[in-house]
Amino acid sequence: MDCSPEGIAVVIMGVSGAGKSTVGEMLAKVMNCSFLDADDYHPLSNKEKMRKGIPLSDEDRIPWLETLRDALRESLVNGKIVILGCSALQKRYRNILRSADPNYEPGSYASEVKFVLLDAQAEVLAARLENRAAEGKHFMPAKLLQSQIDLLQTDDSEGIFKVDATLSPQNIVSTINTRIFSSKVAQDSKNL
Repeated sequence: MDCSPEGIAVVIMGVSGAGKSTVGEMLAKVMNCSFLDADDYHPLSNKEKMRKGIPLSDEDRIPWLETLRDALRESLVNGKIVILGCSALQKRYRNILRSADPNYEPGSYASEVKFVLLDAQAEVLAARLENRAAEGKHFMPAKLLQSQIDLLQTDDSEGIFKVDATLSPQNIVSTINTRIFSSKVAQDSKNL
């Protein structure tokens, strides 16, 4: 299943340390599709700010999100599945990503861009970030975690699928696959 008629994008979202890259890469392998890591799209100036412990502003984030939107749109219009690992902390940020769907209507949450929130307690996330920092595996320091937690806003009306990020990555991928892709296949069949 490496392509759907209309394409679909799944954004694995959450704060730093939730497991977006790990889960996103695994899900992309299962779905035989592309994985995009939003961190790879940050300009050097954003990475330097975060490395110094300075939270990003909207002026930093909006151009980055627009670049991600354009990358998602390319896959969607070509009928492909794409998985994106991205914090997508606020509704207005997710709306930018939703607009990758050429049929998206602003103010609506109906979109071929689906969101999955990897949710965990702050203590779990902080421990993961400390481990990553000790291994030299990420540019974002644990001290920025609280600023991300403070920014995270979700609204039940958005239809964001929440998954417990303390589950094993395999269980998370299986849950997402069943929930997002099984329902997508059923919906596409119903529309035939």
